[in-house]
Amino acid sequence: MPLENKKVSLLLRCWYNRVKKINLKNIMRVPIRKPGKYTHEKADPHITQKKYEDLKYKLEKIKKHTRPPLIDEVKRLALMGDFSDNAAYSIAKGRLRGVNQKIIEIEDLLKRSQVIRASQNEKVQLGNYVTIEINGKQKKYQILGSTETDPSAGVISHNSPIGFALMAHKVGDIIEVRTKDKIVKYKILKID
Repeated sequence: MPLENKKVSLLLRCWYNRVKKINLKNIMRVPIRKPGKYTHEKADPHITQKKYEDLKYKLEKIKKHTRPPLIDEVKRLALMGDFSDNAAYSIAKGRLRGVNQKIIEIEDLLKRSQVIRASQNEKVQLGNYVTIEINGKQKKYQILGSTETDPSAGVISHNSPIGFALMAHKVGDIIEVRTKDKIVKYKILKID
């Protein structure tokens, strides 16, 4: 064996041994954002039947209409060659990764969800409409889970200060809610 071939053979063995030791997880790193304050909190599982049906429809739409074209796009761009120089491939792969993450989140929420079934009761429960009096003015709120709140439409969360204070109280009860600088009194007039 000529000297040149021995050198090449030795270089190839060294390169191969080095490659075996490389941790493949470090080659393709996904950018990781710093976790926020509420990153590890699970979404409130209390949802209405309408929200449950909307989530099922959205999941089906993503799986049947949004994801298949993205998969085809990633396959098409993968055929263009070197992945390190293929920016379009990286962008398409990122979009597909985002859609897959959305599917996982919706499936998890549907799996953990507890559908709110409002019942006529003496005490305030999830799903009830509550009419309250504040400083001589009447307001009507519906108490739902955190994922469906809309204070401007009168829908508040059972985790909000007012919603939390109203839970398990009866008509005629006066509830005090502490804000930053004062205490506000609410009187329950009606529960629907």
